Amino acid sequence: MKLQTATRLGLYAVLELARDPTRTLSAADLADRFGVSTHSLAKVLGTLSAAGLVQGGRGASGGYRFTGNRRRITLMDIVALFEPAPGNRAKEAGEDTEIGAALQRILTEIDEIAEATLRSVSLETLLGSSHVG
Repeated sequence: MKLQTATRLGLYAVLELARDPTRTLSAADLADRFGVSTHSLAKVLGTLSAAGLVQGGRGASGGYRFTGNRRRITLMDIVALFEPAPGNRAKEAGEDTEIGAALQRILTEIDEIAEATLRSVSLETLLGSSHVG
């Protein structure tokens, strides 16, 4: 499963903000941390805000903070905001051939395994691991 840039930025932003839900970070701070432009991150933060995962404020003390539930939100919940639902992606060249169909069955199975894994990992689990904490 290859994730779009917006999906990865969404995961990065939510995880960074969920580390300390009392902390507020500006879009510029987040963009600097991830090495992207503030403009690139703005749409992602808008999507996360509309989903109720982050809350943005304006003004001198403005910025974004995490407003979701770290124990209940899974990585797949975030991925689903940015990626097409399984079965809703456009067909690719060659998929209509016998070999293409056989390969697509395997790739679909890999995607299903990846999705199941993403559904099994909560933000709390990932943030509580020794690699992130």
